[in-house]
Amino acid sequence: MYSKTQIPNGAELVDGVFHQIIKSDTTDLRPVLFLDRDGCIVIETNYLHKVEEVQIINGAANVIAQANSLNIAVVVVTNQAGIGRGYFTWEDFFEVQQEINSQLAKAGAHFDGVFACPFHEKGKQPYQHPNHPSRKPNPGMLDAAAVSLNLDLSRSWIVGDRTSDLGAGLNARLAGGIHVASGHGSREGERESSLALATDNYKVLTAKSIANIPEMIDLFT
Repeated sequence: MYSKTQIPNGAELVDGVFHQIIKSDTTDLRPVLFLDRDGCIVIETNYLHKVEEVQIINGAANVIAQANSLNIAVVVVTNQAGIGRGYFTWEDFFEVQQEINSQLAKAGAHFDGVFACPFHEKGKQPYQHPNHPSRKPNPGMLDAAAVSLNLDLSRSWIVGDRTSDLGAGLNARLAGGIHVASGHGSREGERESSLALATDNYKVLTAKSIANIPEMIDLFT
């Protein structure tokens, strides 16, 4: 578990799922840019849990800062099966996340919220679950963020390197998702299965990395 003296400000574990509100502006209903973390914001290392291995993907800070300037909320939604499977601890996650936040702050960028789900079908108790509602592609984390931050999901997008990321966007009824080829995104079939999620009401776009996604103003208008 974790020590309450170590959990970050604005954070709590809600039925085992990490919820952190960093910047709250709930007066106006805002769109949100949901971002997967590993392989989208930071370089994929397979179960990132060491501060010294944190590397922000080139261009990620600029995209986040641009969304910040347009009053588009930026929220991380990340599956963290490494916690559930016992590969690392919540404390490791907190330290890594703080390092990411610090590096982004130096570039003038910030998250409005961070949500992390440790549950996995092969997890160890209390995190073993066959299909937890907060584990992407289920929309639990996105829905929770929408309530906490007063977000308009119908005008919102998600960026990620896995089909499960874009599936979460579809299941949360977002406007669309962007599959990036960084991280696991270059694996055979990932892009094709992501594109196959597109519907009349859910757009799916592709990009080399988060740095190459279309201009924010084009996505949210």
